[in-house]
Amino acid sequence: MRDEYDFSAGIKNPYAKKLKKSRVTINLDTIVIEYFKDLSEETMIPYQTLINMYLNHCATKKIKPDTEWKETA
Repeated sequence: MRDEYDFSAGIKNPYAKKLKKSRVTINLDTIVIEYFKDLSEETMIPYQTLINMYLNHCATKKIKPDTEWKETA
């Protein structure tokens, strides 16, 4: 390995802005985790990736959750 490298002609990563920025801890209901784990087995995509893809879709499309709770009988 060289002692020094010349990066003067290097360019910035054009995908750097799309990289994941941070990790978060989130509490999810068991039914949500089971749903995405089942979907993961079908699609062969890790369930964490599926959750991220779904949330990314919602954020991109500006989909808002239904926050009006309905009374149950």
